[in-house]
Amino acid sequence: MLIDHIDHIAKVAGVDHVGLGSDFDGVSGQLPEGLDSPADLPKITQALLDRGYSAEDCRKILGGNLLRVFREVEAVSRELKAENRPRITDKQPFDKPAK
Repeated sequence: MLIDHIDHIAKVAGVDHVGLGSDFDGVSGQLPEGLDSPADLPKITQALLDRGYSAEDCRKILGGNLLRVFREVEAVSRELKAENRPRITDKQPFDKPAK
């Protein structure tokens, strides 16, 4: 069923917009069927390959997309810093004077 969800999102949004994360701490009984521990994560890769996803698609889904988005966010952050925009912590021109 988990693979059905991944497959659906990939078909609707595209492989470049799918990413997975995991947290096995404190979720007793609430894990997807067949994924009982981190040792089971390769099952996701195999299931994607079995459905015809390429190795590159699997790489994107299983972490590549997340890393790409983080790099893009960091690049935008550097650009905004270079523009010397006011920081959120700086007093803004529309702030009301403190009483």
